[in-house]
Amino acid sequence: MRVLVVYESMFGNTEAIARAVADGLSGRMDVELHEVAKAPVSEGVDLIVAGGPTHAFSLSRPSTREDAIAQGATRGNESIGVRGGLGHLPRATKVESFAAFDTRIDKVRRLPGSAATAARIARRLGYASAGHESFYVSDTAGPLVAGELERARTWGVRLAAHVSDQASAQTRG
Repeated sequence: MRVLVVYESMFGNTEAIARAVADGLSGRMDVELHEVAKAPVSEGVDLIVAGGPTHAFSLSRPSTREDAIAQGATRGNESIGVRGGLGHLPRATKVESFAAFDTRIDKVRRLPGSAATAARIARRLGYASAGHESFYVSDTAGPLVAGELERARTWGVRLAAHVSDQASAQTRG
């Protein structure tokens, strides 16, 4: 099974989570990991996992990426983020699955979910939801809260099992 993991990361925290998720997936699947601005449009992918930071209570926008750069961000792409990247996904042609994650500040755990927003965009394109998750940083620039990388790896393992189980059920059905 093939997986495409794409991420947007301005300070490096979301990239670290994406790498941990990819690591968790790689035990059972063939995984490609790309920054969203450099991600290929891949055919024959069984699962797409997309992750981005939460900016101003949502997926980032050009103005919030500019703000991140003004705050010292040295990574990412000012013009392309996960929100725009999702708009370029092809419509699902078979039962491809989609999962999303976000990074957000630990102090504000209860806010509208940008990962949930990404999952809704993917559902409109016909992708089956494999879930969404939030991971936490201690402040805008990080660092990640202790234990989040291991939690991301574990989530990747669970995603792989979920998608494998779905594929097996379809084969039997």
